[in-house]
Amino acid sequence: MKHTDIEHEVRLWLEQVVIGLNLCPFASKPYLQNQVRIVISDCEEPTCLLTQLAEELQFLDKHEPQQLETTLLVLPQMLENFYDYNAFLDMADALLEQLGWTGFYQIASFHPHYQFSGTQPEDAENLTNCSPYPILHLIREASIEKVLKHYPNPTAIPQRNIDTVCNLTKTQIRQLFPHLNSSD
Repeated sequence: MKHTDIEHEVRLWLEQVVIGLNLCPFASKPYLQNQVRIVISDCEEPTCLLTQLAEELQFLDKHEPQQLETTLLVLPQMLENFYDYNAFLDMADALLEQLGWTGFYQIASFHPHYQFSGTQPEDAENLTNCSPYPILHLIREASIEKVLKHYPNPTAIPQRNIDTVCNLTKTQIRQLFPHLNSSD
């Protein structure tokens, strides 16, 4: 699949799911202001991906938030298995620490087969982090702290998101998450 097609799918997911369902109340502004970088990785093994992740963190670090708020590193060639993806997140966090960026950046995780601990794969609440491809979302901690200061009751966001996706109809789920091949 071409990078442009993959990016189009990711943008649709951002617009219809993340922003459209208001799963992240902070996503709309930077997206509409073109401050979200979407990078499609060609990596097929962890060493390559760790190198690219370090490069993207450096790129993000060289830009002011007004220019570039956040980066989505999309992984269409690897980590299709959620458990492999989850294991890679430990390596990604270790890289943040190794580079001295713990407390400055964090990595949010999205995956087509996302599964929260204590849930079953088919549980609707997993849809809150379900994306068309494995994605590493590179986030500036200072930006999170800044928006949370002005957002009422941010601790309610996860439960509100779960309620939102649990109230979707099967038709809505098929439309919003076509990569799941949902069936009745």
